[in-house]
Amino acid sequence: MKNYIKKYISEIDTKINDNHKFSKEEIYDFKLKLNLFQKERIVHLIITLSFAFFTFLVLFLTKYSIIMFIPFFIFLILDFFYIYHYFFLENSVQYMYKQYDKMKK
Repeated sequence: MKNYIKKYISEIDTKINDNHKFSKEEIYDFKLKLNLFQKERIVHLIITLSFAFFTFLVLFLTKYSIIMFIPFFIFLILDFFYIYHYFFLENSVQYMYKQYDKMKK
């Protein structure tokens, strides 16, 4: 997904820099893809928050069993990667809002 978004943003940037006149169909297609990326972002937000909840739950359970540190560190590592990916999606979608404004001009 990451490479797909980067490639798509790059293609649109190239067209914008070349002063391409966007048709209504191209703008509509862009809005559809933007909508799909927004849904992807929401799904990853839910997953990230779920993993954060489970991380804190397992951290709480380490009080009762020392062996719970193993899943805690696994969840902590997964949290890091989910947060990193979520921020990429968030920043990409926000950048696409700016692209959309430029496309309409």
